[in-house]
Amino acid sequence: MRMALQLAEKGCGFVSPNPMVGAVIVKEGRIIGQGWHERYGGLHAERNALASCTESPEGADLYVTLEPCCHHGKQPPCVDAILEAGIRRVVTGSADPNPLVGGKGIRILREQGVEVTENILQKECSELNEVFFHYIRTGLPFVVMKYAMTMDGKIAAHTGESRWIAGEAARSHMHRQRHRYTAIMTGVGSILADNPLLTCRLEGGKNPVRIICDSHLRTPTDAKVVTTANQVPTILATYCDDRKRQLEYEAQGCRILPVEEEDGHVDLQKLMKKLGSEQIDSILLEGGGALNWTALKSGIVQKVHAYIAPKLLGGQKAGTPVDGDGKPTPNQSFFLKNSRITALGEDFLIESEVDREGCAEMANQACAIEG
Repeated sequence: MRMALQLAEKGCGFVSPNPMVGAVIVKEGRIIGQGWHERYGGLHAERNALASCTESPEGADLYVTLEPCCHHGKQPPCVDAILEAGIRRVVTGSADPNPLVGGKGIRILREQGVEVTENILQKECSELNEVFFHYIRTGLPFVVMKYAMTMDGKIAAHTGESRWIAGEAARSHMHRQRHRYTAIMTGVGSILADNPLLTCRLEGGKNPVRIICDSHLRTPTDAKVVTTANQVPTILATYCDDRKRQLEYEAQGCRILPVEEEDGHVDLQKLMKKLGSEQIDSILLEGGGALNWTALKSGIVQKVHAYIAPKLLGGQKAGTPVDGDGKPTPNQSFFLKNSRITALGEDFLIESEVDREGCAEMANQACAIEG
């Protein structure tokens, strides 16, 4: 199953909104086939593994990271291929949350006499597809808020200069995340300050769809994200209805996505619903302090990736990761959980999940104390 997990990871960035899946076929203690879901619309892991077999898979065991599908999509059901191949036993990692599958694949296999063992390395298999699980269950993109900061919590100097907070190893990791997630989102403030390209610099990497939250369409028409819109899909989310202004961007290949207004900015919850309906299953949020605050306040963020550099910038006016009004007390903070620390050169990456239940509980306790 660990080998199947390693194979599944090879589909990262290429299979969304489908899950990453790996499969290994073992017969009499020998690996005779292996495969993974390589690209969206292509063969699933089980069929790729069966196609790679060096001998007949009849009577063999199949290890697969996710429950085999049993419905017709862009590919026929994998349970059919498993049964036709004469597989004796199927070992699965995690169940498929898709209601079209959801235990049905395993039930069909068992009804046809195939032995099934479930939930092997379930935690690892489920974590691999946290984006897919979230998207299937909610229909909304999985949002990762990312920023790089110094050890005194600054994302830029008081001059506005931010290149480079993080070192080369950390920046390389950031580009791998741009490859991993379907879209990248920032605000017009970051475009005006840095004029970023927002592409993946990895060789063979996939550029994310670029989403700019620009309430009043202030993005310069000569900004890099606009002048390269014919090469990389670029969306301007706005409630500005100036059609003449919109046409200036559309002429260069940008897409205008109208979104309702909320408190003087684009309504992020409604934006997520629109993006989710277009199969954008994940977003890397690379915003400034203002957009990060609004995103947290709107409840759209699932994870936080904080790259921390061993540097001290200082400065009362230096940029911080989250601006806005802020929370009035520590008990009302946005709480994080399940943090993991990774060394990247001289920098550190802290990955954490947003603890929505913890945030709500602490807020309720604070209200009770004040009451």
